[in-house]
Amino acid sequence: MRRNAKRSIAYMAVKFKDYYQSLGVSRNASEVEIKKAFRKLAREFHPDVAKNKKQAEEKFKEINEAYEVLSDSEKRKKYDELGPNWRAGAEFRPPPGWQGFGGPGGAGRRGPRGEDSEFQFGGTGFSDFFEQLFGAARRGGAHPGSGRSPFGQRGGFSEEELGSERGQDIEGDIMVTLEEATHGSVRSVSVRHGSPCTTCGGTGQSGRSGCSVCGGAGEVSRTETHQVKIPAGVTEGQRLRIAGRGGAGAGGAVAGDLYLRVRLARHPDFEVEDHNLIYKLDLAPWEAVLGASISVPTLTGHVNIKIPAGTQNGQKLRVRGRGLPQRVSAAGDLIVIAQIEVPEKPTDEERRAWEQLARTSQFRPRE
Repeated sequence: MRRNAKRSIAYMAVKFKDYYQSLGVSRNASEVEIKKAFRKLAREFHPDVAKNKKQAEEKFKEINEAYEVLSDSEKRKKYDELGPNWRAGAEFRPPPGWQGFGGPGGAGRRGPRGEDSEFQFGGTGFSDFFEQLFGAARRGGAHPGSGRSPFGQRGGFSEEELGSERGQDIEGDIMVTLEEATHGSVRSVSVRHGSPCTTCGGTGQSGRSGCSVCGGAGEVSRTETHQVKIPAGVTEGQRLRIAGRGGAGAGGAVAGDLYLRVRLARHPDFEVEDHNLIYKLDLAPWEAVLGASISVPTLTGHVNIKIPAGTQNGQKLRVRGRGLPQRVSAAGDLIVIAQIEVPEKPTDEERRAWEQLARTSQFRPRE
């Protein structure tokens, strides 16, 4: 039995990501500039509209990841603490003190001999760099009712003593667009993890020397691709279970399960509150004063809404049933928030019109 198993490094070296470069903004960009840059790129690279779907999906995830960090003041501060010591493309290892903030990327399980085996997901959620700094450590947990601990033991007995053991569950994130949450989809998910080397039987030794196939590690990396159904109505944090696609069982026991935690991708037009979609509508002053009929986007096409005369800045208008679907009840609503905009640089003619209005209007907000 191999006692000195090679253990994986919790904080592995990954490629540093320049989130400012991803969004095309400077390091001192304002929140408004960051949001504007994200919305422009998200519209350009949204997988539903781009011609090159695969390339667009990778870029869409990249800018989502960048916006996830730079739009959050706490995450942006932590990211900026890396300072000029790191550059795009360089290998990165979290500096001392980061262990309490983030966790290792990917998901894991306890190996059949007690060693750590790292699982990495392709084409799903955020990058390893993001997960090391901002993700939570995700370990393969014990299956409910299995009677086993996450460390490959049951009642204090080892797997070797028990003879067989159900495979460990694997857990990771999957980024889901709001369109997928609305209509449902099928996605390919690649899971890369270690499995015992068949050449050396997992010992790492071949004769009197180290195994040339696994390099003495006793494990080799393999990738499995699974088709995952994303049902309409999924929500942030919901776990999707793919039975039997987790870690292999020991001694002929069944494999564990694969769990994918849903992370809703940021959208260029909408914010999400529960199952409601929030849309901020820019209005001209005369539209707010006189009222108007305006076409606004939804996830299932545009809809015309009536802007009442005298609409105030920040006023909310509700369009029922045009939010995100729910599995067991009616869909959420679209909530339109009025944002009254004024011209920054009026023409001479416009200025004269505003001056005339100022002289004749009886509206006095400060009286």
